[in-house]
Amino acid sequence: MKQHAAGFRFDVLVIGGGVTGAGIALDAVTRGMSVLLVEMQDFAEGTSSRSTKLIHGGLRYLKQMELKIVAETGRERKIVYENAPHVTEPERMLLPFYKGGTFGPLMTSAGLTVYDLLAGVEKDERRTMLSPEETLELEPLLKQDGLLGGGNYVEYRTDDARLTLETLKKAAEKGAVCLNYCKAERFVHEGGKIAGAVIRDGLDGTVFRADAEHIVNAAGPWVDEVRKMDGKGNNKHLKLSKGAHIVIDKSRFPLRQAIYFDGPDGRMLFAIPRGRKAYVGTTDTFYEGNPADVKASEEDIRYLLEAADWIFPGTRLQRGDVESAWAGVRPLIHQEGKDPSEISRKDEIWESDSGLLTIAGGKLTGYRKMAEHVVDRIADRSSGEKWGPCVTKHLPLSGGDFASPVDLPNFIEGKTNEAELYGLSREEGREIAAFYGTNADAVFKFAHAAGAGDGLSAADRGRILYSVHQEMAAVPADFLVRRSGWLFFDVEKARAVGPQAAAYMKRLLGPSAERRGGKEELRRLLGETAGRER
Repeated sequence: MKQHAAGFRFDVLVIGGGVTGAGIALDAVTRGMSVLLVEMQDFAEGTSSRSTKLIHGGLRYLKQMELKIVAETGRERKIVYENAPHVTEPERMLLPFYKGGTFGPLMTSAGLTVYDLLAGVEKDERRTMLSPEETLELEPLLKQDGLLGGGNYVEYRTDDARLTLETLKKAAEKGAVCLNYCKAERFVHEGGKIAGAVIRDGLDGTVFRADAEHIVNAAGPWVDEVRKMDGKGNNKHLKLSKGAHIVIDKSRFPLRQAIYFDGPDGRMLFAIPRGRKAYVGTTDTFYEGNPADVKASEEDIRYLLEAADWIFPGTRLQRGDVESAWAGVRPLIHQEGKDPSEISRKDEIWESDSGLLTIAGGKLTGYRKMAEHVVDRIADRSSGEKWGPCVTKHLPLSGGDFASPVDLPNFIEGKTNEAELYGLSREEGREIAAFYGTNADAVFKFAHAAGAGDGLSAADRGRILYSVHQEMAAVPADFLVRRSGWLFFDVEKARAVGPQAAAYMKRLLGPSAERRGGKEELRRLLGETAGRER
């Protein structure tokens, strides 16, 4: 693919393979533009695999009167769900309110009503107000002292890394060239205007030049670094905010219901059930270090455990209960004198004198709309070109080819029955169908062809083969963290098969899999699953 990238001129070069860059690539290519996307790490390795994994409108932004953000992201939730129901699903959220807390009964009722109206929520998903008894019936673990009731409303839970990958795969299906482990090292300028970039392959060290009519900086926490290469900019810059999360097995933390709650210091946090696990997050503190090295510190973990113990006092959670942890940074647009939680999550587009477009800020939920705004800008400034309209509002992502999300359960049941034809168990078939959606057949075929061996089941080998051949997994961490999620939500599985998966990937990929993801890297990853600092 890199030879093709080096030999052609593209309409659009996107720098950054997180969810924002992926959305831009998909929007642009479906309007008829030729697109190259480059990501210096793995796709979604930065912020886009380290969020709270919710597609939500941001209820707290009502308190800050950021109504436009609430309205736009609220409406986008349903669009993301309908385009990718295998990676996004409705999640009833419970907001308990306590005497002296941030939200009281009247504010909660009014806020959730406005939230539903701004977001255009359908009648059967609108908020309901609960008594203290009804609130505890939904979640018995909640603190009872001072409980006045709760508000129950709908948000959407997602797998952020999978959402990014499914967007990129759809863009590639439509003709975009998407490359991970390829870093734009410097820009090429012609006549004072940006005309291309020199790009280095991080796995084999080769260097190539890619020219483009329009270059978009969607590098998330690294957008300021990319702007420095341009040599021109404006007086705006990012302020990074760190968010950490911890994962606990339900045997120790039997959470039934997703909770949005007041922490002991007044910050709002989430506790979310996910399969056999539950996770708690997030912190919100300024971060000055390298975004590539961000991790959950012992202080972060202690803070989250104390918050969980405060709202769920009967659990008595301890440090040893934390099975895994992750942390990421939010690329916020700097606002002087504001704390991290007060800085707006709105997105902005900046254009330098040389023509470099930069997209900064924003939320996971609004990635598709942010991409639409960027590509509209490109279309407006394209002289003589007649690009098509944005079509991503009703465009299923890869794996999401369903007439309606309500078809997903029947699809999963059908694939469960088919799995035995490929030598898989019914449970393996169910898991694969639920995880990969309409791409399940491809995983089944890989699994059937590979069979079991070397400590890996046929299903595991099928997943690895699919990740390598269809999702550009290049090193073990790509598979264990972003393609499967095992390192966060199934640590036992990651530890049990991680070394075998790494060996299998090395056989498939050769030295490149060892170069950046060899035994030492795998040991480091597995050693950090509980958030322990290096």
